[in-house]
Amino acid sequence: MVWLGIFAAVLVLIALYDVLQRRNSILRNFPLIGHLRFILEGVGPELRQYIVTSNDEERPFSRDQRAWVYGSAKGLGGYVGFGTDNELELATNYVVVKHAAFPLPRPAAGDDVVPCAKVLGAARQRRQAFRPASLVNVSAMSFGSLSANAIRAIDEGCAQAGCLHNVGEGGLSSYHRHGADLIYQIGTGYFGCRTPDGRFDLARLVDLVQSASVRAIEVKLSQGAKPGLGGVLKAAKVTSEIAAIRGIPEGVDCISPSAHTAFNDVDSMLDFVETIADATGLPVGIKSAVGEQRFWDDLVAAMSSGDRGVDFVTVDGGEGGTGAAPMTFCDHVAFPFRVGFSRVYRTFAKAELADRVVFVGSGKLGLPDNALVALVLGCDLVHVAREAMLSIGCIQAQRCASGHCPAGVATQSGWLSRGLDPAVKSPQLAAYVRALRHELLQLAHACGVEHPALVTTEQVEVLDGRYGTVPVSELFDYPPEWGLPSREQAEQLHRVLVA
Repeated sequence: MVWLGIFAAVLVLIALYDVLQRRNSILRNFPLIGHLRFILEGVGPELRQYIVTSNDEERPFSRDQRAWVYGSAKGLGGYVGFGTDNELELATNYVVVKHAAFPLPRPAAGDDVVPCAKVLGAARQRRQAFRPASLVNVSAMSFGSLSANAIRAIDEGCAQAGCLHNVGEGGLSSYHRHGADLIYQIGTGYFGCRTPDGRFDLARLVDLVQSASVRAIEVKLSQGAKPGLGGVLKAAKVTSEIAAIRGIPEGVDCISPSAHTAFNDVDSMLDFVETIADATGLPVGIKSAVGEQRFWDDLVAAMSSGDRGVDFVTVDGGEGGTGAAPMTFCDHVAFPFRVGFSRVYRTFAKAELADRVVFVGSGKLGLPDNALVALVLGCDLVHVAREAMLSIGCIQAQRCASGHCPAGVATQSGWLSRGLDPAVKSPQLAAYVRALRHELLQLAHACGVEHPALVTTEQVEVLDGRYGTVPVSELFDYPPEWGLPSREQAEQLHRVLVA
């Protein structure tokens, strides 16, 4: 009985420690029980090696990919021992970076200064045009989809890393006001800038962006995980606070319209963009998944005169994430990023408009190899969402729609969200962003260039699974100059890097 009492006392002390500590949200939310996850995780490689799955089989992010994000967020580095466990010779669609025989010196530890190669808003002379200081930024995730503590941790982490934070279509909350420069997203529901009947309100938008550190505005047409549908916030997540921010009823499913009511074609959309840009002085762009080609043809044709145009285009891949969406739309609607983005870039490049637009990529691009391919294809900025969630504690439980996220990230439960301490998690987000920038810089230097945007389509090849390879230039039918900044932009970028 004495030993049983001692054992019970030890369990009580461990439980108290778990509840009171702030470093780990799983242990804080699930004292004692949470330790089982880490025990199983510790022996996971051995279990998977003999009876379950390999490190590369889990989806949407494999264990290797998650381990890289977790390790980067905790400052452990991305080093592995014993070599790759991927079967390279028979791999299909496997990216190979062709290093230079005489690479540039390896970046120093902590060197992660990787600005955008272009000035956002410069082509159309917006009053508040600027060069984004970080090539890597955090993509749109709304308060409501994510918890207040998660949004605050991301915002503070973005401020520490010097990168942009997209607020998502759910509006600008108090949790977005903790130091980061923001991209304000306007969705079809116009949350935060709408009239009582749900129409767009320009005056409210102007007042809102002037009240915070908003650097750009993104008009969301569609999202990769649910293209052709509006956003969905399940009733369990629509608290009184969120209802007040969005201007919607509490406790009722919030389903945004599929399309905008402020415009209905390319012509009226460009009028909408220019109206917002004139009123705010900010660069204004669009975000869309890629489906029909006609929209992009019409957009480029309308921009050819130079009278009107978007400052940036964010292309979201069909593999992008979501809080809630029908499975068929997640799996079968919209092209994956590399296919969709290359089609969009090709349309602008053929019309000689690519240099006048900043291209942003999103959709599983928060890993160095994926991000580098996006940059080679012509992206100027890379935006990450789920990888940012992983960096602050997400364990890929895939309970986002239920509101019962065990890590306190995608939930509105007070008990679960309390486990996520922004003071602890924000440095992890910053460390992850810095690590991704540093890795991209290392890859660029290995290729013999000073910036990732200068890596060419000839310096990346893709294995075909039959002992052959295809250069990215051939695979996506890119001439040598495509995907690169103009000579003038490259010279300006060099001066920025040297300074």
